[in-house]
Amino acid sequence: MKSPPPVPREPLWLLSVVLPARDEAGCIGATVEHLHLELRLHEIPHEIIVVDDGSTDATWTLLQELHARIPECKPVQNLGEHGFGRAITYGFSQLSGDAVVVMMADESDDCRDVVRYWQMLNEGWDAVFGSRFIRGGGVIDYPTHKLVINRFANFCLRVLFRVPLNDFTNAFKAYRRTVIEGCRPYLSPHFNLTVELPLKTIVRGYSWTVIPITWRNRRSGESKLKLREMGSRYLFIALYCWLEKYFSRGDYRVR
Repeated sequence: MKSPPPVPREPLWLLSVVLPARDEAGCIGATVEHLHLELRLHEIPHEIIVVDDGSTDATWTLLQELHARIPECKPVQNLGEHGFGRAITYGFSQLSGDAVVVMMADESDDCRDVVRYWQMLNEGWDAVFGSRFIRGGGVIDYPTHKLVINRFANFCLRVLFRVPLNDFTNAFKAYRRTVIEGCRPYLSPHFNLTVELPLKTIVRGYSWTVIPITWRNRRSGESKLKLREMGSRYLFIALYCWLEKYFSRGDYRVR
């Protein structure tokens, strides 16, 4: 399956960056400050929507302080059921921009890649996927067992959907808002949203491209991703998207 080519469009006017955060007091301040600085240096109009997903530490208090100093930082609280996917979906309901980047709150993603996402979206692409596993990309301190599982899972998805993308499972990707709205409803309450978003983007016929990105393991706090709990959920959403691709007869494709 090949992506449709990008088409010339009006320049985008506001970038919304959505960061889900739960108990990230040790790193949320640096993440927001570095991101805001990078986007301001490149004169990219932006808002940073940080979704506090039930933190029990000082994350929410720190976000209030950040908002006082950086008006572009817009903290919101997900007061409903919690989960990585639910937090991102809630963030989507709060955004004002016509372009969206989903980014981790733990400083694992490189702020400079957000600038490149913005530039690529402005070339007319509907979505831009980062890959850590193509020339120019990379990972730092990736736990070996997670890396093995990651490569196997992404290989299976690549074969199952017959697309030349090798990093589905990384949340750090960029979309036009039309894609975010066109991929609703979202079914994934947890980390399986990282797979649902790119798969639906591809299956529903939006244009997409891939750029190399870098990733490093978090230096503070704990990862919320529990592989034992997520395997069946990843499989469920992958099969759901596969069924849509081959059996929906294009009912959900973009027109």
